Amino acid sequence: MSRRYVRELDSLAAICRHDSQLSHAVVQGLDLREIEIDWASVDCEEAVFLGCHFPEGVTVEFLIESGATVIPTFPELPYNPFRPRLYSRAELMEGWTPSQDNSADKRIFEHFKFHGRENPGVLEALAQRLHDHAIEDALHDLLEGRIEGDGVKKVVGIMGGHKTARTDPFYKKVARIAQLLTKAGYFIATGGGPGIMEAANLGAFLADASDRELESALLTLSHAPVYTDVGYMECAQEVLDLFRHGHASLAVPTWFYGHEPSNLFSVHIAKYFSNSLREDGLLAIAMHGIIFAPGSAGTTQEVFQDATQNHYATYGKISPMVFLGGEHFGEKSLIFECLRRQAADRNYEDYLCLTETEEDAVAFLQAHPPKAPS
Repeated sequence: MSRRYVRELDSLAAICRHDSQLSHAVVQGLDLREIEIDWASVDCEEAVFLGCHFPEGVTVEFLIESGATVIPTFPELPYNPFRPRLYSRAELMEGWTPSQDNSADKRIFEHFKFHGRENPGVLEALAQRLHDHAIEDALHDLLEGRIEGDGVKKVVGIMGGHKTARTDPFYKKVARIAQLLTKAGYFIATGGGPGIMEAANLGAFLADASDRELESALLTLSHAPVYTDVGYMECAQEVLDLFRHGHASLAVPTWFYGHEPSNLFSVHIAKYFSNSLREDGLLAIAMHGIIFAPGSAGTTQEVFQDATQNHYATYGKISPMVFLGGEHFGEKSLIFECLRRQAADRNYEDYLCLTETEEDAVAFLQAHPPKAPS
């Protein structure tokens, strides 16, 4: 069934708005025991129920005879494969305390590590794929403006080293860039982990903060510079307690690297089991460009994945690629020169930028909107 013709009902309120007439609708992850429905009169022709709970007496056989397709819930999983929306930091952190990490995030990671990371059983593998499909669907709802009602988002990705300390000059540079871009109407997306990713989500969250307030936040975070330090999460929570109403941004982490904490500064979290889907998808949604800060092998891989998408205009557009740090991307790794030569015969060389300053990075993105390949 095409998204164009199917109604997606992902809340009980949406069910009520449609007077419980469910013909040609996809109903995902809802507990339908919580509302009054006259099931004898409901039109279920070509409806699809994904992981829903039904009141006593409403059987799968009855729904199928009414013309519906039903995929039942999976028992004994610490995650919902059919979740209708993205995660929030509060949801993932539920159960966490400074003395013990019993968070939902940790419980899902432990389950994944022992039951699904390598050679999962058929049902576990299917549950993971269904979960990641649900996350992708919810992500499209966000980016296309259906969650916050603000229109299609102009997504800029920011990538770089997960080990970059909160005290590193590039951490501050990236936070400042994310501030400026968010103020300019862009929507920041990151891989959702520590280091440069946290800096970007932090900067977006503090878009309205003054320079002095940003410095204060960085000082608080400096007391636990890297994610293995004692007090790392507490410092982040302290910043959140000081600035309660920040701007939204997106994190796209994965339980494949579940030993790294998801950073707390993103409002929307699209967490995947599949790292490959997550990596390629994050690059694909950043249609208004990507800023690369220094990193290691993972960042280098992302650079060339993004260059491949530009080289072949995989999604119909060429997007700017900004490299922050002349030493790292220049003489140290020769990455920028390699890309510049590769891009010359494909006419996107002018969409590559190597810079040291926050202002130049932002100005370049603003001056180079996505373009069709020539």
